[in-house]
Amino acid sequence: ASWGQQDSPHLIWIWGTQGQWPLPVCDQLAPSVPLQYGLYSSFMGCFVYCLLGTAKDVTLGPTAIMSLLVSSYAFHQPVYAVLLAFLSGCIQLAMGLLRLGFLLDFISCPVIKGFTSAASITISFNQVKNILGLQGIPRQFFLRIGETRAGDAVLGLSCLAALAGLRAMKSHLPQAVPTEPLAVRISHLIVWICATARNALVVLFAGLVAYSFQVMGSQPFRLTGSIPQGLPPFRPPRFSLAAPNGTVPFPSMVQDMGVGLAVVPLMGLLETVAIAKAFASQNGYRIDPDQELLALGVANVLGSFVSSYPITGSFGRWVAGGGLSPTGALVLLSLAYLTSVFCYIPKAALAAVIISAVVPMFDAGIFRTLWRVKRLDLVPLCVTFLLCFWEVQYGIVAGVLVSGLLLLYSIARPPIRVSFSPALVLVLPAFQSSLHFPAVEHLRDSVCSRALAAASPARSVLLDCSHVSSIDYTAVLGLAELLQELHRHGLSLAFCGLQDPVLQVLLSADLEGFQHFPSWEEAGEALGCSPRMG
Repeated sequence: ASWGQQDSPHLIWIWGTQGQWPLPVCDQLAPSVPLQYGLYSSFMGCFVYCLLGTAKDVTLGPTAIMSLLVSSYAFHQPVYAVLLAFLSGCIQLAMGLLRLGFLLDFISCPVIKGFTSAASITISFNQVKNILGLQGIPRQFFLRIGETRAGDAVLGLSCLAALAGLRAMKSHLPQAVPTEPLAVRISHLIVWICATARNALVVLFAGLVAYSFQVMGSQPFRLTGSIPQGLPPFRPPRFSLAAPNGTVPFPSMVQDMGVGLAVVPLMGLLETVAIAKAFASQNGYRIDPDQELLALGVANVLGSFVSSYPITGSFGRWVAGGGLSPTGALVLLSLAYLTSVFCYIPKAALAAVIISAVVPMFDAGIFRTLWRVKRLDLVPLCVTFLLCFWEVQYGIVAGVLVSGLLLLYSIARPPIRVSFSPALVLVLPAFQSSLHFPAVEHLRDSVCSRALAAASPARSVLLDCSHVSSIDYTAVLGLAELLQELHRHGLSLAFCGLQDPVLQVLLSADLEGFQHFPSWEEAGEALGCSPRMG
């Protein structure tokens, strides 16, 4: 591989046969952020959300999708990851105070589904090399399949099968009936607990197997390794980074993280609100997106003081059971007393747990559903899905832009119905509450072409505006030109059903020949004709 600088003086890019990756100059090619930072990220959000959250079923903590994003923008550096949590929290907090939660309404369901489906595939493939016991292979692990370690492969596949079986067992577990015998109810409870706590059971079993081999003097598995014991110190995040060639200042670190400062807080909020809305709909309560922003922002800001990287809501953590405060307390107890036994956990078992958690996020049925319901929505879905394999932020932005363009097209080209009577053309545009500049040219062309194409005596054109609640100046100019053009061809233009705000705008514009009526029936009588739908 060759070394060189690109875009930023604080990043070194490695070019090789398997692609290129950015690393900070002080990074000694570390494979990932140290494992203890996952635990540091798992307790603060639990306590904060208890006080500030609006969804009783949501838990905050590190998730697979957020970890994927952080790995893209923190360059495997804990300092970058913790600072990203602090800055993301500040951005989310500011958005909550400014009540910008409505921005999530512009991210459509196909974009979300495309992102989560692509993320599930990406995360799963990144973990396959751990299932096979391969090490030091960032990409294209399939070229090194021959180096698979038999012990890791057997353990990893066994853990995957056990997790799949326990998941299926829980989904097919019948509802407990109070009238059943006590032994039946106890066995039902035991099965439910085992299926619900399947991740912990599988990891515990794999750890015991690895420990047994360690005692016998052999170790066929790649282990997690030692994790520092004790609680993280409570201190503010570092706003500079020591490097061999000097100190990387705060502005340069912000520049290095780039669009991650927009993507990470937005996706954290999106994942939290999506999960909260799902549970709120299921359990019959409502959430406040702005309050969710405040809760998530405070959790990330305070979390950065205990070395947490960005956190968000998680389906898997809720499904695993446990309330917010008990979950946080268990993590604190683990950090204080149990980290010494974590070193015996095989990486293959952890990879199996991660794969089992993210595979259900791939929603294959959404493609069939959209093909059946509305095929045009497949465009933002596929754009987001495919581009997320290249860069996550490009996929999300492209999906939002495509969804926005489809929305703008529907606004700019509304369907227009025309009804003819002996002396009247009734125009019924399907405006979506407003007549703004993108649609005015389409309206002019449609009215003129259809009114002038009919072979009949001179007639009036009646424009039904009963569904128009707002209008802009460009649209007013377009209507004035439409009045003049119809007048040149011996036709008059009248408006009916104008709402007060729109009527006031048109009266203020003082359009020549402007006339309006409360309804199209009254207009027909005043114009000496009877409009008839056709």
